[in-house]
Amino acid sequence: MRLVYEGKTKRVYELEDGRYLLYFKDDVTGEDGRIAPGSNFVLGTLKGKGQASLKLSRHFFDLLKKEGVPTHYIEADIEKNTMAVRKAKTFGRGLEVICRFKAYGSFIERYGDYVEEFQPLDGLVEITLKDDERGDPLINDEALVKLGLLTEEELVQVKEIARKVATIVRDDLASRGLDLVDIKFEFGKIGDEIAVIDDISGDNMRVFKNGQQVSACDLTDIVV
Repeated sequence: MRLVYEGKTKRVYELEDGRYLLYFKDDVTGEDGRIAPGSNFVLGTLKGKGQASLKLSRHFFDLLKKEGVPTHYIEADIEKNTMAVRKAKTFGRGLEVICRFKAYGSFIERYGDYVEEFQPLDGLVEITLKDDERGDPLINDEALVKLGLLTEEELVQVKEIARKVATIVRDDLASRGLDLVDIKFEFGKIGDEIAVIDDISGDNMRVFKNGQQVSACDLTDIVV
């Protein structure tokens, strides 16, 4: 087993059989002393957080399998905080695809003169480069194609899959009295097929209940 990459919340290992193994860490991200999913800064550790993220990821990957959505997921070992996945090729050095159902966070910071907090956005999709040093900058559709990160056909497919998966997650959460505000995905290609990769956990979505944001660990307790 060879360590390939270590990120803020996971380690990625390559296995001898060609599969990859994701190890979910207990690290939490945030800024100014507050936990914030998707932040580029690690605040510290929270015991059990990695396992909570893995449990929720398994739940949603199992749900996507039933819906026929391609993913890299194979299986999870909850006790070891690991998830076995198929090898996938990322687009460039990685893209983050955000689906927004309501205006919140950085969207308000950018467009606050034109939109109110929690204003419906109906599954608006934004794409950013996965680049912590540059703050994961937004990139528009034309630039994605011009730079060779996505073909026009792949761009359409990625957006369609992102909206479909976000809707599946939103509806599942809504059945439990939860409100999905926005969610972030990563995609890769397995052969010629575009698939959802990385994880689907409280680390990359913002969920509210009765007007209060739900933490990643609490979200797992409610859903799983």
